[in-house]
Amino acid sequence: MNFLPLLAALDAEPPFSWAPVVLLIIIAIGFATMNLILSSIVGPTRTGPGKEQVYESGMVPIGDTRKRFNVRFYVVAMIFLVFDVEIVFFYPWATVFPEAVVRDPSMAGIMMAEMILFVAILLVAYVYAWGKGVFQWD
Repeated sequence: MNFLPLLAALDAEPPFSWAPVVLLIIIAIGFATMNLILSSIVGPTRTGPGKEQVYESGMVPIGDTRKRFNVRFYVVAMIFLVFDVEIVFFYPWATVFPEAVVRDPSMAGIMMAEMILFVAILLVAYVYAWGKGVFQWD
């Protein structure tokens, strides 16, 4: 397989193709900074016993807040994060895949096989967790 045309296409990037990313980072940092500054200037400053009390959906708090949770809650949270990260990997693949189909159909087949393998590995992990009873709340 000849990778020279692919390498030549990678070298042909415009000179300032990174500028939108830097601009987005600057806007994000500026937005976060302005929110912190404005909330300290405009926000309420009064405190008291009512303001210091824990608020949970309008219910009066009863008992200690440092109660132990079942490990299953954390395991389900980790499984959620795994599938959340999976979605993050799908976006770049989905943007590159149509170009790969047009340029080199054999490369598209390899990319599709890699994604199917990735999903299959995650599916095996999901089935394993299901078999261990992670999703049962007895």
